[in-house]
Amino acid sequence: MTTSLTPQAPVRVAALSFALPPALEAGSPPEARGLTRDAVRMMVAHRHDNTLVHAYFSDLPGFLEDGDLVVVNTSGTLAAELAATDPDGQTLAVHLSTQLPADLWTVELRREGQPYFLGHSGDELSLAGGGHLSLLTPYAAHGDGVRLWVASLALPEPLLAYLSAHGTPIRYGYVQGEWPISMYQNVYATEPGSAEMPSAGRPFTPEVLTRLVARGVGVAPVLLHTGVASLEASEAPYPEYYRVTPATARRVNDTRRGGGRVIAVGTTVVRALETVVDERGEISPGRGWTDTVVTPDHPVRAVDGLLTGWHEPEASHLAMLEAIAGRELLEVSYASAVAEEYLWHEFGDVHLVLA
Repeated sequence: MTTSLTPQAPVRVAALSFALPPALEAGSPPEARGLTRDAVRMMVAHRHDNTLVHAYFSDLPGFLEDGDLVVVNTSGTLAAELAATDPDGQTLAVHLSTQLPADLWTVELRREGQPYFLGHSGDELSLAGGGHLSLLTPYAAHGDGVRLWVASLALPEPLLAYLSAHGTPIRYGYVQGEWPISMYQNVYATEPGSAEMPSAGRPFTPEVLTRLVARGVGVAPVLLHTGVASLEASEAPYPEYYRVTPATARRVNDTRRGGGRVIAVGTTVVRALETVVDERGEISPGRGWTDTVVTPDHPVRAVDGLLTGWHEPEASHLAMLEAIAGRELLEVSYASAVAEEYLWHEFGDVHLVLA
């Protein structure tokens, strides 16, 4: 599927009636809290009867069946935050969001943990080690100015080597301390390219994957490189690069024909598969840029379940959750998650929605 790289119109999602207490924002990895990756909590929500089960991620194989297929996003996380100096000598943070064609990037400027809206076309930012970044043209505007820019990046060495030497993982104010890039990688990541970790898959361990396969549950990859997630309320996801291989398309189709369920690990997997599904629910292989936005007005044809993290009020991903879970189950799930003190964000707990 070909697509425009222009940002889409805002996604309108009625706010869920919950407030997120600061105490429920996971500020450190489970490993720093004395847990293994797969020991985070998992709420299982069943759409057929709107029931909830409280479990742990290590219990995942017990909720799936022989013939089901788990689809994961193998995109790896970049150390995508760089320190920069603007023409006035002011220190900024640059978040590399998405690598565009012609070796351009969309980038976000930040200062003191907040978006910085005072950049101008033509600004040259100095980076560590002799690197430079040039702001070319606005990519996404905001009421206060430009939030995302199209920029060119001139580095003294290849990108991955430069980021390894000078970059750090993107982190936001709720994260306490600095953590190495390994804490932001999923165990099955194979191809670096995401600005931020496709975090629904973080709890997977080799042991959980082995137990899934032993139970007869398949595992198949897609690729979708995620951009920055510091989106304003109701802001639509931006176009992102994806790849669905012929082998994965065939396995998804065979699973559905055989009566199994297709479980997406993360909203990124849903987006990739919904980009290449037809009206009959048949998946075709594809690669390119997707501007697909899944909402309750967009029927979900490619998946039967979703494993995801917990999303903030009014986040655009909640529209996708409502499309898969239904409004009632979504509201019940989030009310229970707050009451039971589940943890939010990339180092937090997870939510498994099953048909």
